[in-house]
Amino acid sequence: MAPEVRKSKQWRLASLQLLVLTFCVITMAMYVSNIPRYYKALVNTCIVQGCGNSVPAMPIPEHGLTIEDYALLFVLIDCVFTFVFYATSVVMLWKVFREPMGLLAATAMVSFGTSFPSLTIVASEGSLFAQNWFLLVSMLGWISLSLFFFLFPDGFFVPKWTRFVFLLIVAVDGLQFIYHGQMWDRLGVPEFVQLIWYVGSTVILIYSQVYRFRKVSQPVQRQQTKWVVYGVSIGVVGFVGMSILFDPSLNDGSAITYVYLNAILNLSLTAIPITLALAILRERLWNIDPLVNRTLVYAALSVCVVLLYTFAVLYLSQLFQTKDNFIVSLLATAMVAVAFAPIKVWLQRQINRVMRGRHDDPYAVLLELGNQLIKPLAPEAMLDAVVRTVKEALRLPYTGISIGVGGQQKLVASAGEPVNELHSFPVIHRGEELGTLVIASRSPGEAFSPEDGKFLDVLLRQTGPIVENVNMTLGMKLLARDLQDSREKLVLAREEERRQIRKNLHDDLAPRLAALALNAATAQKYVVKEPETAIEMLADLRQVIRSTVSEIRTMVHDLRPPTLDELGLIGAIQERIHGLSKPAQLLAEEQGSKPLRIGLDAPQPLPVLPAAVEVAAYRIVIESIVNVIKHARATSCTVRLDINSAHQLTVEITDNGRAGRVSSAASVAGKGGIGQQSIRERAAELGGQCGIERLEDGGTRVFAVLPL
Repeated sequence: MAPEVRKSKQWRLASLQLLVLTFCVITMAMYVSNIPRYYKALVNTCIVQGCGNSVPAMPIPEHGLTIEDYALLFVLIDCVFTFVFYATSVVMLWKVFREPMGLLAATAMVSFGTSFPSLTIVASEGSLFAQNWFLLVSMLGWISLSLFFFLFPDGFFVPKWTRFVFLLIVAVDGLQFIYHGQMWDRLGVPEFVQLIWYVGSTVILIYSQVYRFRKVSQPVQRQQTKWVVYGVSIGVVGFVGMSILFDPSLNDGSAITYVYLNAILNLSLTAIPITLALAILRERLWNIDPLVNRTLVYAALSVCVVLLYTFAVLYLSQLFQTKDNFIVSLLATAMVAVAFAPIKVWLQRQINRVMRGRHDDPYAVLLELGNQLIKPLAPEAMLDAVVRTVKEALRLPYTGISIGVGGQQKLVASAGEPVNELHSFPVIHRGEELGTLVIASRSPGEAFSPEDGKFLDVLLRQTGPIVENVNMTLGMKLLARDLQDSREKLVLAREEERRQIRKNLHDDLAPRLAALALNAATAQKYVVKEPETAIEMLADLRQVIRSTVSEIRTMVHDLRPPTLDELGLIGAIQERIHGLSKPAQLLAEEQGSKPLRIGLDAPQPLPVLPAAVEVAAYRIVIESIVNVIKHARATSCTVRLDINSAHQLTVEITDNGRAGRVSSAASVAGKGGIGQQSIRERAAELGGQCGIERLEDGGTRVFAVLPL
């Protein structure tokens, strides 16, 4: 960084520090100086007659505290509230004086802590400077607090469109300052629009923090956000609840009632500066989740106790037809006392399960898992049950188990999507690491508690034998697969060898024997001595040679039909169909039935097929057609060949013959020398499958799937 740029930044930071410090000192001094005036106004005017919208008139009970005592209580409540904000601001200025976010937070704390209580409004009455200054403080309080929530913790607007919402907030608060806090009345804005504005702006502030938490923030920043959101949630809930109770129709309007309401309201709002200070100042943040857990438990417990007590009093009063009776109150209190502990335990369990699952009851989870595992499940399905149980019990977004297969880690069971950080736990059984349990954090950057660790430890001990069983099963499957692969390779090698033998016999030996016969015939012309005997011998020799050549050719044909090499699989089948059509027609005429029509449906051209696949497909098709001709009494037969998406050759022969021929066809061997069992064996040799089935509308379907 250039020296000029560094000096410029230092100068801007120093100016900002001086401005914030001056503002805070002046505001604090003016607030403190107005405390006596506030007390006098409460005693002389506000408590008895009221001071506008800030302090309503409050009747003093005949017996109890005096008006001076109530005035002192109101002053103490407001001052304690403000001084908590001031103390937070002072600590921030002391610790993070060189950080812009710290200066912004200090300004927001001083401004909001000063302007929220009614002290400044009541005490500044009659002083133009004080009124304008505190109006300015109120404006800066809402603006700085909104800006802080839009920027916290990294100093950037996220999402970017929130900067326009902030400008709108600045404009509204600026108009409030211009109209001396009466903008809505001066402009005649309806109350429902005001409500929409305040609720909408608050929702957007909360949304910006939630969006930042889920999309942008780092783990430490997420923990900071949790603290801030926790404090704001307490403040907002307290503010809304107490604002409702301030309605005159919901309280008796006495001074003591307003003391309680003000105290509870201010106490709930002090959660904001306390949690904000923890989020900004503490380097290694405490885990806030237990605090949130207990807050939810005791808040729900308080509501349940109040409702239970109210119901008990009302019910018993109606039952005994009495009112304000000591016995009724005693019985209601006894009912609440008896129900308190069970309700607390039940609420604690329910909130624990909502936030962190069932880590507090691992043995119940193991019992449920055991009930699933006693069912007849495959080993892989058992691991699926384990990962689902872990995911549901701990409320995790993702759980998976990987084991070593063939020297490599393979994921064999999973549930959910790995959206957050992944954590690995070894699965150990009999001192050997058999696999790994992989789980995702509940939220980005969230760590697992010791209770989670104990639950996982108990569960992993039960998972070890299951993983061992799966390892054995997968090992056996690998062995079976290797055996099948070896078998397929042997079959392919055999067919390739047969192809080579055929080539040698057909292209080498047969021409030699033919030449030998020609030579013998030629020699026959030159024999002089005993020509007749020689002629006979040579004739016999020629006959033997020709017979040998014929036998060699027959053997070659049996090894591999030559038409497969000359015409390909489709052409060979077409030629064979053409050759079988004439016998089929003669047989139909003899039986007095319609002739059989044989059709071939196949893509043109087929890809290059291994020799073994061609032979198997050819033999299956021809044998099936022969069986249809001899036994089916069919009038239509269709042969279909295709390559499916799994790179397999599918063969299908369908006819419309009589039902019940399957059994007979199974026992008949065709010209190719294979029956139903041979068809299945040919498919199985290649790792494929074959079957014969009856059709509902008559006829038979032979199908085979041959991997390429």
